[in-house]
Amino acid sequence: MAEQDNNPNSWPPHFQPFVNQWAACVHQANEATTEMLGGFDGASDPHAWRRQWFDALSSNADAYLRSAPFLQVMKAHIEAMILAKKAGFSPPDTPGSGDAAAEDRLGGLEARLEHLEAAVNVRLEQLEQRVGAMDQQPAPSGPADGWDRFLEALRIPRTDTGPLQGVTPHEVVYHEGPLRLLRYRPLNIRYAEPILICFALVNRPYVLDLQADRSVIQRLLEQGFVVYLIDWGVPTSADQGLRLHDYVGRYLCNVTEVVCGEAATPQLNLLGYCMGGTMSTIYTALQPRRVRNLILMATPIDFGGEEGLLNVWARKDHFDVDQLIDTYGNCPGEFLQYCFQLMKPVQNFTEKYLTLCEKLGDDAFLDNFFAMERWASDSIPVAGETFREYVKALYQQNQLVKGELSLDGARVRLREITCPVLLLVADQDHLVPPSSSTALRRHVGSAEVKSLSIAAGHIGLAVSSKAHRQLWPQATNWIADHSTAKV
Repeated sequence: MAEQDNNPNSWPPHFQPFVNQWAACVHQANEATTEMLGGFDGASDPHAWRRQWFDALSSNADAYLRSAPFLQVMKAHIEAMILAKKAGFSPPDTPGSGDAAAEDRLGGLEARLEHLEAAVNVRLEQLEQRVGAMDQQPAPSGPADGWDRFLEALRIPRTDTGPLQGVTPHEVVYHEGPLRLLRYRPLNIRYAEPILICFALVNRPYVLDLQADRSVIQRLLEQGFVVYLIDWGVPTSADQGLRLHDYVGRYLCNVTEVVCGEAATPQLNLLGYCMGGTMSTIYTALQPRRVRNLILMATPIDFGGEEGLLNVWARKDHFDVDQLIDTYGNCPGEFLQYCFQLMKPVQNFTEKYLTLCEKLGDDAFLDNFFAMERWASDSIPVAGETFREYVKALYQQNQLVKGELSLDGARVRLREITCPVLLLVADQDHLVPPSSSTALRRHVGSAEVKSLSIAAGHIGLAVSSKAHRQLWPQATNWIADHSTAKV
């Protein structure tokens, strides 16, 4: 097995084209970067040189990830994933469509999957043996250093401890299906309108309350707002038929009624993050009288550009969303996590861990690193029909800004949004280009649209120390200035 693992040509043929293309990408990006920057020898500032190297390598990798060869490989890889799923339900010897060639392909695929499963099982046995050996070692007598903490983080017990949560105390005040509505109360309520946070469907919302010193929830509470957060839960196979109308026209509508009822106010402040911001925008266009202020964090509005990789990858020519959802039912969380990581391969697979090794003695860094890693790995699926509709109507047809989007027969007209709008933008956002968010200015009927930006990434907008020093004081002051003070 060891010899096979060290042989780049020993991968199952099913995955060989993808592996070959990815190896070529790394090689070409490395060669181009070396030609641009030269070698490490003689560098007067090794850290600055490494920063320059990683930036150039990332830029070269990004160019490859947009290229026709990669897009072809990506499409083939997704098709292979779909075939693998189908093979698990329809054995090749079962009478099917009568397509002999297709049955042969599935038969070959099943054999390769069995080979891969055997290899994975061997790896798992080796890992279990190593973990068992680690468990038998005596605990260190002194305080654990960074490396000990890293090893300990790899040994999280496989027990069901319930849903992961943030650090701020809260109450669950409403349930509907998998949805939970969380309420957070400040020590002193200063404003009549509460803040309702609508998070995206593709991740869990506790990233907004990950650590006390980097908690969006706590910044809002400190300003004197009652805060509500929607935890959409985890969709099951029974939820795969849910559509955007169910999430926006039913769940979000019901939640706003609960929030306004508890607060005894006709309006609320609606804060949406990423996809949750798009949903919040749609809701506000349909129910403009319910929203006092609309606050959008890293929110895609105009899906027509190609500045972001997701806009390129999701194009109809490259991504058959119908085939994926028809096969899987719900969009797998692991698939989305893999796509997000692949968008920044140098940072996610190399630079991040090099930085970790250099900061093993920095407790504050390690606390943040492990918290972020746990959240990023806590992937969840997206209801299939909602994912299908979101990709086709928005990424592929850009219906929102064209005025063509309808939910259950109701046309979504952005001009109906007349409340004050605050756009929170991350200048280095690789998931949602800033231009996609700020495009909202051209389409709403609001007299006031304010933008605040910071040099951070998509998640850094919520969790970076810079955001909590520079951005959130301004953002919470703006919301306060546009809300009704309690008498």
